Amino acid sequence: MERFGVTFLVTGVVTFLLGFFLQGLMPVLTMRKVPIRTVQEVAASVPAEFYQLAEDYPVEFQKSFGTPDPTSFAKAIQQGRDIYISEACWHCHSQFVRPVANENLRFGPVSQPNEYQNEMMLPHLFGTRRVGPDLIRESGKRSNDWQVAHLYDPRSVAPYSVMPSYTWFFDKDKRPTDRALAVVAYLQWLGSWVKDGVVTEPGLPAAGGQG
Repeated sequence: MERFGVTFLVTGVVTFLLGFFLQGLMPVLTMRKVPIRTVQEVAASVPAEFYQLAEDYPVEFQKSFGTPDPTSFAKAIQQGRDIYISEACWHCHSQFVRPVANENLRFGPVSQPNEYQNEMMLPHLFGTRRVGPDLIRESGKRSNDWQVAHLYDPRSVAPYSVMPSYTWFFDKDKRPTDRALAVVAYLQWLGSWVKDGVVTEPGLPAAGGQG
């Protein structure tokens, strides 16, 4: 009986070490040489929606981010992503168009690996549920005003939405704070690297398109 106990113990330890190596160390060793673009590199290409956001809400934008440029854009999308994660938006919105069930007809071009090789995509927010639509191609689909209204009262622009109202993103006069503007900047950044159906790395112009 003691022999069986030792055998099971040794087997368990070996299995644990094998699993740790294959699932823990191997991905790190394999992926550590893959280039990861920095937030600053990603933010070098500022989408038109960010400049428009400064025009739509000049006072609030100036107070929160100053003038629209790559530096303020980097600050806004970083803050927006942090809020997106902390508010658990990723529970209901995935960021990965899968090559099945004609998803490209609903959400745009199928996602490609090079899109996720940057600091703004770490950790990945692929998601498993779509209570709401996939957001990886959200950029430019709707106006900044629509996005702001949707955050304050989702059913005012999407009557059948089950999304909660994020009223704490707004001040007592119902004007957007830096939190609302940052989330909108982040949402409008998602997929801004897709031009005319061509997918490239965030921050780089798509072939035949404008950066």
